[in-house]
Amino acid sequence: MTADASLYRPPAPTPMSPTLSLLRVLAMQPRSLLSLVPKEAYTEMVTPLGYSRRGILLVNDPELTRTILTNPLEHFPKNDLMVGALEPLVGESIFVSDGAAWRRQRAMVEPAFSHMGIARAFRWMREAVDDYERHLDGVAGRGEVFSLDAAMSHLTADIICRTIFSQSLQLGTAREVFTSFAEFERSVASVDLYQLILGKPWGKVRQPDHVLAACERIRAHIDALLAPALEEGASGGDIVSDLVAARDTATGEGFTRKELIDQIGVFFLAGHETTASVMTWAFFILSQRPDYVERIRAEIDAVVGNGEVELGHVKKLEFIRDVFREALRLYPPITFIPRVAAEDTMIGRYRAKKGAMIMIAPWTTHRHHALWPNPDRFDPDRFTRDEIIPGSYMPFGLGPRICVGAAFATIESGLMLARLVRRYDFEAIAPDEVKPVARLTTRPAREIMMRVRRRGWR
Repeated sequence: MTADASLYRPPAPTPMSPTLSLLRVLAMQPRSLLSLVPKEAYTEMVTPLGYSRRGILLVNDPELTRTILTNPLEHFPKNDLMVGALEPLVGESIFVSDGAAWRRQRAMVEPAFSHMGIARAFRWMREAVDDYERHLDGVAGRGEVFSLDAAMSHLTADIICRTIFSQSLQLGTAREVFTSFAEFERSVASVDLYQLILGKPWGKVRQPDHVLAACERIRAHIDALLAPALEEGASGGDIVSDLVAARDTATGEGFTRKELIDQIGVFFLAGHETTASVMTWAFFILSQRPDYVERIRAEIDAVVGNGEVELGHVKKLEFIRDVFREALRLYPPITFIPRVAAEDTMIGRYRAKKGAMIMIAPWTTHRHHALWPNPDRFDPDRFTRDEIIPGSYMPFGLGPRICVGAAFATIESGLMLARLVRRYDFEAIAPDEVKPVARLTTRPAREIMMRVRRRGWR
């Protein structure tokens, strides 16, 4: 931490000119889209990225963003490069589909999420944190160095597994899921400059064999977890049972087994990988800001005392919620929300031809100098100063595709922060080496290694 804590700038690439940004990415391994973003993107509302045959427009303007993401005529469908990259993992699921296919899936999926009451889910969250604290006590007692990325992935995977399947995810399986997700992410993150610069719209995206194998491992784990619900005839009373029972109102048909794996793959991605991403950054930043750790502990003492952290407490932990929101601002799990122009159109004062890439960029919008005071600083108190411009904050997206799990993630993250900050001190091993990259989610370029110590009186 710096001598003046208020000057602490969490890790981020230094913005450069378009030419220098391109040269920087050419020299990087793995390549990351974050380092390709030029400095103009942090000050302009629409920035043409002049690298591409098809044309790329990066959009920060809140009104334009809302227009693009909520367009009822579907002039801006999911970007073909993103769809091609994600298909091996989530198939033709709600995360990548458009039009009638998306509307059918959304209608069948929504009842499962309305069934998942936060109060019921909180019990599973708490049980997962209980088990993880027992594991972390052993790590602390042995003085082990551990991966913060893997730790957050393990805990959030266990929570989402209990929520969907009513059963815990064993440590070995959690580690394999984390490793397979990381392998998949590295491929998605690695910028294919030929495809980006010279590729035609709607070109075929081919993932390497080792990435396809990682996706198959993840899908095989999901299939194994799904099997009991299929055998029991959707009688388990949990999310997966609701999905098995879901029917298309027009045809009366349910999801096929492959479609179920597709949809559950999305839930693992949205409910596990994204939360693991933001929690990795939150705990890293708190390891550098002991002043915020003390404020969190003071709030827990005032709201909870020495007892169990209950759901009602989490809802009252306002500073913890603002720490979570600020971590989401600086490190939005979905770094870019790519769309494609289905026809020639205007984006602000720029013409976008059919097939152009339209990049809605939470990363740059959340750090934009016209939208945020001191945008590169970690400042949870900004959320109490009424300085949020509508449309400038979109970690869960906007419009009809906004994340249905936003409330779930907020409660889950609040519980994790309250329980783990209350009980442990976290120490980053090499904080100056931590750098973010845009993978499938916003992740450290290399795993953040940590030590943890149990607070003596807890």
